[in-house]
Amino acid sequence: METKLVCLDRSNFLSNFCQARRFQIPGVCFSKRCNRSLRFLSSGSMSNTVKCAMKSYKLSELTVSEVDRLRARPRIDFSSIFSVVQPIVDEVRSRGDDAVKEYTAKFDKVKLDEVVEDVADLPDPELDPAIKEAFDVAYNNIYAFHAAQMLEEKIIENMKPAKLAGCKTVVLATPPGQDGSICKAISAMAWGTSSCPKVEKIFGPGNQYVTAAKMILQNSEAMISIDMPAGPSEVLVIADKYANPVHVAADLLSQAEHGPDSQVVLVVAGDGVNLDDVEDEIKKQCQRLPRGEFALKALSHSFTVFARDVVEAISFSNLYAPEHLIINVKDAEKWESFIENAGSVFLGQWTPESVGDYASGTNHVLPTYGYARMYGGVSLDSFQKYITIQSLTEEGLKNLGPYVATMAEVEGLEAHKRAVTLRLQDIGARQASNAR
Repeated sequence: METKLVCLDRSNFLSNFCQARRFQIPGVCFSKRCNRSLRFLSSGSMSNTVKCAMKSYKLSELTVSEVDRLRARPRIDFSSIFSVVQPIVDEVRSRGDDAVKEYTAKFDKVKLDEVVEDVADLPDPELDPAIKEAFDVAYNNIYAFHAAQMLEEKIIENMKPAKLAGCKTVVLATPPGQDGSICKAISAMAWGTSSCPKVEKIFGPGNQYVTAAKMILQNSEAMISIDMPAGPSEVLVIADKYANPVHVAADLLSQAEHGPDSQVVLVVAGDGVNLDDVEDEIKKQCQRLPRGEFALKALSHSFTVFARDVVEAISFSNLYAPEHLIINVKDAEKWESFIENAGSVFLGQWTPESVGDYASGTNHVLPTYGYARMYGGVSLDSFQKYITIQSLTEEGLKNLGPYVATMAEVEGLEAHKRAVTLRLQDIGARQASNAR
C-alpha cells in the first residue's frame, strides 16, 4: 500500500478571517432560567478582567421550543466561507501543485519545495522514548479496535482502518506549521495534481474551511465522498452527586480549550450536586491553562442544565446529540442502553474524554454539530463499499417475474416489465416445445 504525506498550508489569513464574526451564537433568552453565572478574574496571559457566564436552565420548566433552541449549535455562515474556499478549489483543479504552492506562500508565508513526500523516503523521527512509547501504545490499541471490526492520533485513526480495509493508496494531509486550514490539501487530493494522487474518499476533522472544501468537492465533478460534515468540538457531561467536581471541571475544559467556537454542556442529574464547587474548579483550572483564553470564550456560550434524574439527563443528551458524551454518575454502565445519539461515549468516573482522543483505540473522527443524530464516527466500514450480486435460475425468474411485472406496471415502467415478461415468454415457449 502506498502512503503519501501532503504538507500544506497553515493559514493565518484564514484563521483570522474565521475569527471575524463568522460564528453567530443563537440568542437563547428563556424566562425560566436559573439566575446563575460563572464569573472570575483571569490571570497569567489573560491580564484583563474576564466575565464568563454559563447560563443554567431547569429542563422541567422549559417548553419544547425552548429546549429546541437550547440544543441548537452556534450557526456557521457557510455562504461567506464558500466564497473564500471555492476560488482555491478551482485554482488547484486547473493549476495543480503550482496553485498549492502559491496559496501556501500567500496565506502562510511558507515556501514549499515539495507538496507531497513519500512516507517511505522520510527519516525516522527523533522522538523522546516516552513519546514514542505513547504513540506505539495508541497505534496498537487503534489497530486492535479496528481489526476486531473485520470478523499523532487523528492521522493514525484515519490511516489504520484504511490499511485494514485494503485501500491501495493513503494520502495524509498536514499543515506545515502548528495549526491552520488545509483546504488546499483537500482540493489537491480530490482533483489530483502532478505530485498528489487523486483519492476517492476524504476523511478527517478540520476547521470550517476544511469542512467547506469537503462539502464543495463532494458535490463537484471530483466525485469524492466524505465522512461527514463537521463543526467545532463539543462535549456533554452528565454528572450526579457522586461525581468529583475536579473531574467534571477538567472534562468540560478539555473541550473548551480547543477553541472559542467549542461548546461544552453540563447536565446535572438529580439533587445533591454543588454547582459552586464545579464553578470554582473551572475557575482554578482555567487560570492555569495555556489556552485558557480560548476556554473562556467557549464557556461564554456554553450552559448547564438541571435534570430531575439520569433518565431526563440522557433524554436531553439524545436531543442534543453530542460529539462526546461523558456519563459521570454512579453505576454509569447500566445507562448504556438508553443512549441513542452520541459520537463517542465515556462511562464512569475513570473515563475522561482524553483517553478516546489519544489511546483507548476507538476512532475519534466523530460527528459534531448535532450530526450524531444521523452519522457515526469513522470506522472500517467507512473505507469500504458493498457490491450486491444476484443470479437467478429459470425457476427463480418464474417465481419472481410475475411480481416484478406487476410492480413495474404500477409504476408505468413498461420496459422494466418487458425485460421480465419477454424472458418468461422464452421460457414458456421452450418448455412447450420440449413437451411436444
